[in-house]
Amino acid sequence: MRPEILFPLFAPIATLKGVGPRVAPLLERVAGPLVRDVLWLKPHSIVRRTPGVLSGAVDGQVMTFVVTIDAYQKARTRTQPTRVRVTDDTGFMTLVFFGRFGDDLERRHPVGEKRVISGKVEDDRFGRQMVHPDYMLAPDKAGEIPEVEAIYPATEGLPPRRVRTFVDEAEARAPDLPEWLDPAWKAQERFPSWREALHALHAPRSEADLALACPHRRRLAYDELLAHQLAMAQRKAARRREPAARITPGGLASRIRADLPFAFTDAQERALSDIRADFAAGERMSRLVQGDVGSGKTVVAMCAMADVAECGGQSALMAPTEILARQHFETISGPLADHGVDVVLLTGRDKGAGRAEKLRALASGSAKVAVGTHALFQDDVAFDKLELVVIDEQHRFGVAERQRLQGKGRAVHLIAMSATPIPRTLELTMYGDLDVSRIDQKPPGRTPVATRAVPIGRLDEIVGRLKQAVAGGAQAFWICPLVSESEVSDLAAAEMRAVALRETLGPGVGLVHGKMSGAEKDAVMADFADGRVPVLVATTVVEVGVNVPNATIMVIEQAERFGLAQLHQLRGRVGRGSRESACVLLYDPPLSETAQQRLDILRRTDDGFVIAEKDLELRGGGDALGLRQSGLPDYVFADPFAHRDLISVAGDDARLIVNRDPGLTSERGKALQVLQELFDWKAGLALRDAG
Repeated sequence: MRPEILFPLFAPIATLKGVGPRVAPLLERVAGPLVRDVLWLKPHSIVRRTPGVLSGAVDGQVMTFVVTIDAYQKARTRTQPTRVRVTDDTGFMTLVFFGRFGDDLERRHPVGEKRVISGKVEDDRFGRQMVHPDYMLAPDKAGEIPEVEAIYPATEGLPPRRVRTFVDEAEARAPDLPEWLDPAWKAQERFPSWREALHALHAPRSEADLALACPHRRRLAYDELLAHQLAMAQRKAARRREPAARITPGGLASRIRADLPFAFTDAQERALSDIRADFAAGERMSRLVQGDVGSGKTVVAMCAMADVAECGGQSALMAPTEILARQHFETISGPLADHGVDVVLLTGRDKGAGRAEKLRALASGSAKVAVGTHALFQDDVAFDKLELVVIDEQHRFGVAERQRLQGKGRAVHLIAMSATPIPRTLELTMYGDLDVSRIDQKPPGRTPVATRAVPIGRLDEIVGRLKQAVAGGAQAFWICPLVSESEVSDLAAAEMRAVALRETLGPGVGLVHGKMSGAEKDAVMADFADGRVPVLVATTVVEVGVNVPNATIMVIEQAERFGLAQLHQLRGRVGRGSRESACVLLYDPPLSETAQQRLDILRRTDDGFVIAEKDLELRGGGDALGLRQSGLPDYVFADPFAHRDLISVAGDDARLIVNRDPGLTSERGKALQVLQELFDWKAGLALRDAG
């Protein structure tokens, strides 16, 4: 139940003065449907109005003058403007108005009257002018013209100044809320109160007041982060109170491991120990296994599935694409089947009797492991005793999809896997309600991938070397950049590249892109994996998730258009066997300083966790690499990069609160309940559940 003190903020925007049926949809487009959303609009810039006299008017500046209306030059046609000559003791200027303003202007501003005008000065071929002044008022109303004015987002039909009037009214409705911050932390950071922070947000005096690092922006960011972290801490605490099957490993996983051609790294051993400790606790596990490309996450998950199977339970591994699902199936089905654990692969392409047989095996419990895509959580898929769900690249699935799969059993354990290492500072924002295991070592015997940055002008040389390598039996990926699947030009560029490579290398050049059907993509990928196609041109990162140990060359065209994390992920597709591998970063000079640093980092290290930290440093407050699409929440005030120091503090604060006051019954606890309602970050919100 939302507290009454927040009712004014959760009223519809139509309750704001001046927001009628025409304006409401425009304002909702800019801000949102609630008064609170208008209150949370952030000014993106300021206008400083400089007072002056007409002889001192400066082209391009926003200035304010006291003038006398001297004469009108009315428009002769609809397309011509009305011009108004104004003067002061030092000179004259022309005010320009387009549209049907003439008669009304002269009535409201008669010749001979004094007016205070403010707007942008322009030097035009007609002389010095001001087009549609922002303000044109009688001298007794000059106080209504602000010296510094905040500029808000706008849309057609709703200019920034009109938006500002709605923001002002929303701010006037904002109540004084009880303080939810720890007093010592608030004093240490010199944070204003919540109400003061909002006022400072909407009354900036300089550009410094717009910065993410200023005290009022940090205060509002911390409020939002605390609400989020508290919801996740509560969710984690609730999950730990939920009983789940105790799974005690026997010797099955050890026998499977003994057959593997490699030994576990220390990091893999730690991750498996973490999982087994969760299994033994009798509480529902929700654990993220985060590791670099090729670090061995899937094999750790396979051992966990073996433990579950040995205790009579079933597991499901869900991957975002059919290609990845098949890859996982090929990795785990053999070792498990060799020891009596049946594994089925279920994808959207399974039909008829074959699909029915797989469904019977899962429903009866004879198949202990299911590997598949979204097909796993369809209504007709039933399990006999589902106890573990493993989600690969979990950020690629919607929350409802994950919950539907977990809902096919009771208190099902969850392992989420991510091959995109993220900095520790961001772990809490994405996975605050999950326990995290990091596999931060590569299996021994992996040969580092030699990485070189080469200007596009040397393309012919690269193609020539590729021809020699292919003649020697090598396989290669050639990646073309793709900004958007709808950009025909990018797709055409990839098709042209494939044609050009075929002219030099022969017909063995495959092409995979997002507009192909699943069956078409799978056919090309299968030919590549089986060695029938030596070179694969691809437009997207997703479709090259297949493991091809024989592929030793990765060429990334226009590498400067990819993010650091993407480049690292792509490079990880080669160097999976024992042969030496190479990654060529083809770039279009000149490089920006950031792009140069990005390519330098890739040449120096292949540690995904180090790269993720460097990535964060380079990105600063921007989000050019699309991490938000990888699961970062949509914050209003908090910037996961600029405010990363606040994330860990909010996480610690939230854990302390939940431990000391789980019911939020203290005075501070009651204030925190208001905070959670204010931001809509509540533990029970299914749509914001991360697992």
